Amino acid sequence: MKTVLLALDRGVSGLAMTLACALLAVIACLGMWQVVTRFVLSQPSTWTEESMRRLLIWMVMLGVVVAFRRGALVSVDLMLRLSRGAWRTTVRTLITVVSLAFLAVIVWFGVDLVWRVRFQTFASLELSISWAYAALPVGAALAMVAVLAHHFDPLDEELEAAQ
Repeated sequence: MKTVLLALDRGVSGLAMTLACALLAVIACLGMWQVVTRFVLSQPSTWTEESMRRLLIWMVMLGVVVAFRRGALVSVDLMLRLSRGAWRTTVRTLITVVSLAFLAVIVWFGVDLVWRVRFQTFASLELSISWAYAALPVGAALAMVAVLAHHFDPLDEELEAAQ
């Protein structure tokens, strides 16, 4: 079970990192296009700003997956630094349970939100706004895999760098 979870996590985290980096590159290109059309061509693009905002949401939610996996999010690291043995296991388990509960709430309400806005469209695009909101439940569900993988195979890159 643990090996299957870690293999799944490697794929999920790798894909999330690749997509987040690609989205950052796309957002940078769209930002440059927005500047060129506004100040050089004097014809501002009507769709780039809105697209950048929506892609930024996806980029952040995919980046959160990698951050959870690497233990790079703000956590109760002082307690982890001071704890040893069974207490450290208890603290790590508590952090995992709270993180999973938080992400489950995001998945639950994110799915509801996506369903409720499915008929709304972007102001400048003929695309359902639910595509932007779908980043919440998708990113949170992928982050749940990362949280479990971090629990069973902690990387603690941030914690080790702080010591």
